[in-house]
Amino acid sequence: MSKGIRSPCVRVCRPDVAGGPCSGCLRTRAEIVGWARMSEDEQQAIVDDIPRRMRERFAARRMGR
Repeated sequence: MSKGIRSPCVRVCRPDVAGGPCSGCLRTRAEIVGWARMSEDEQQAIVDDIPRRMRERFAARRMGR
């Protein structure tokens, strides 16, 4: 049995108070809580989306948001 995709958690949990993603791993609360129950395809889709989330986060910071 497969163990699934390794969690992108970086052990720097900083959930956004406004309900946004954790500033450590950029996953939503639902993604963090549901990780162990997700299929490998669902987990991989989240991991694959993290670079896009990072780009958006840094672009927003540059614009002062």
